[in-house]
Amino acid sequence: MNFFVIICPGIHDPQLTQEFLEGLKYGERENISRSWNQQVLVFPTQDYPAYSVAHILDYLQRHTNSVKTPIILISFSAGVAGAIGAAWGWQVLGGTVKAFIAFDGWGVPLYGTFPIYRLSHDYFTHWSSALLGSGTDSFYADPAVEHLELWRKPNVCKGWWVHSNGIGKEQRTYVTAAEFVLQLLQRYS
Repeated sequence: MNFFVIICPGIHDPQLTQEFLEGLKYGERENISRSWNQQVLVFPTQDYPAYSVAHILDYLQRHTNSVKTPIILISFSAGVAGAIGAAWGWQVLGGTVKAFIAFDGWGVPLYGTFPIYRLSHDYFTHWSSALLGSGTDSFYADPAVEHLELWRKPNVCKGWWVHSNGIGKEQRTYVTAAEFVLQLLQRYS
């Protein structure tokens, strides 16, 4: 394993994050590496504010082997605000952010020198979030789902993977949110 997957939940019952992780495992297909789930760290939002950059960065420094270990951040809701700041901080410390995956980070500007991916629970959130940084590729649920359901059941939430080719043309693929995330984990592993 050459990276850590850091999960930055929002402000909700921690059980939802366990269901999220189970949903990703359930969503795995045979051709997707299962090694990603061996180095998962879950930021404890029951102990610290989900949006606290300082707490997330401190957690990263205490729980990874070194700043030399690359990270992939997967964040949700209020956790997106803390995680994007922590990603920038990790880079300032000399670390590498392989990818940043934001679930329903509505209203949070997402910019960085690392690949950024957005997932949204509906088309409006997808469209309006793109005004603050659309990232590389993105996903939106169709049919729309409730905000917490996108996090709780990524293997059930179906929608459109919007592939960006950088020249203004989009291509779309119908997948589950879990398939979208697992393809990204495979890409960066």
